[in-house]
Amino acid sequence: MVRMAQKKGPTKGSGGKHRNALRGKGPTPKAEDRVYHKAHRAKIAADKRRAADPRLAAKRRAARFSSNDTSDLVIGRNAVLEALRVGVPSKELYIATRIEHDDRTREIIKLAGAQSLHLLEADRLEMDRIAHSSNHQGIVLRTLPFEYSSLQQLADRAEAKAKALENASTQARNLAKPLFIALDGVTDPQNLGAVIRSAAAFGANGVILPERRSASVNAAAWKVSAGAAAHMPVAKVVNLTKAIESLRERGYYAVGLDGGGTAEVGRTGFETDPLIVVLGSEGKGISRLVRESCDVIAGIPMSSMVESLNASVAAGIALSSVYSARIHSAE
Repeated sequence: MVRMAQKKGPTKGSGGKHRNALRGKGPTPKAEDRVYHKAHRAKIAADKRRAADPRLAAKRRAARFSSNDTSDLVIGRNAVLEALRVGVPSKELYIATRIEHDDRTREIIKLAGAQSLHLLEADRLEMDRIAHSSNHQGIVLRTLPFEYSSLQQLADRAEAKAKALENASTQARNLAKPLFIALDGVTDPQNLGAVIRSAAAFGANGVILPERRSASVNAAAWKVSAGAAAHMPVAKVVNLTKAIESLRERGYYAVGLDGGGTAEVGRTGFETDPLIVVLGSEGKGISRLVRESCDVIAGIPMSSMVESLNASVAAGIALSSVYSARIHSAE
């Protein structure tokens, strides 16, 4: 009988042969992470309940207002009611839970429904967080961003309107001449809103703003404009000096308003031409470069008891003077 030679040492079993192929799969997943486990189904159900919780939904909405910028918010019952009455473009209306309704809130809800706004309910703490104040009276309105026009769009529309009235009466042609008001350094949105309102009242074709160091058409400006911002185009330009120069190349004249002007507003001789009225801030006035781009600097006659006028008041006087000059020149 022949015996087979045997190797010394232990014989490898299946574990030894496949040991290199065996790899760890990491720690055992939690029960709630295993899709087949009842704990996972319970977690999904709990998540759904939390998502439907109105308090948590209000917190998620309020988280969007973590910034201190409240320029797109109208706060308080009277302010919100006025904004909705004049048609300020809006997106959402926040109402405090268990609010005590009065005639104002009932009209607010009615107007919001007519304007297809989202009505969202939040508790008082979340309302405080949204408004960054406790003086909201349970009502906060979130407005939509204003849609600005380009300078070319403003000029094209104004010139098309003037061309359409070429065969009209002299007065109609004069009143149709392009008229813009440019604001240099006016940073108060309420002043801007008042200027927009005056521009609409005296037939201006648009308002021109620089992108930097200038107020924007926000909720405050909208409210003061009394709805005029809805149909008064506003353009934002990178450089106001270049914008004025580009319009002058198209045949416009620029009249700057300043207390030390050499002419009188309304009597510059450019009133019946395509015109840009340039207005500076109450304190600093028109900047040097913008001033140099104007054809003439005009002042507003007034008592020596007052050193300067509010920007929106000066704009109203200037636009009224241009309007009056265009009417009387046709007589």
